[in-house]
Amino acid sequence: MLSMKAKYALRALMVLARHDKKTVQSKTIAKEADVPQKFLENILLELKHHGLVDSKRGIFGGYFLAKPASEITVGNLIRMMDGPLAPIRCASITAYRKCDDCQDENLCEIRKTMLEVRHAISHVLDNKSIADMAGSDVL
Repeated sequence: MLSMKAKYALRALMVLARHDKKTVQSKTIAKEADVPQKFLENILLELKHHGLVDSKRGIFGGYFLAKPASEITVGNLIRMMDGPLAPIRCASITAYRKCDDCQDENLCEIRKTMLEVRHAISHVLDNKSIADMAGSDVL
């Protein structure tokens, strides 16, 4: 399930993408993304830590995308905010861990099904960029 943190991060990145490399103050991002400003500040700091946004100080300062919106995939953002995409650990590529109660994961039908789910989710999210979500005129 997508957390509110990841959902707000997606909204914030779409706002920044629509502003086309201009700096945007956090209060403007909060208003346009419909995100509580206090929560947004923490999210922006985390996005900055991950290298997705940067900031500029001063009266004309604010936040801006650190890389093109077309290079930021939804899948990577969700992994940064929420962790693995897989519904269970044994189906995860990035955070694999064998189930304690599993007899033989090669024969486990639950794992096989959850791997299919993980691959389907990954296919969609890793092929969708912030630019795609923000609109066709955003690169």
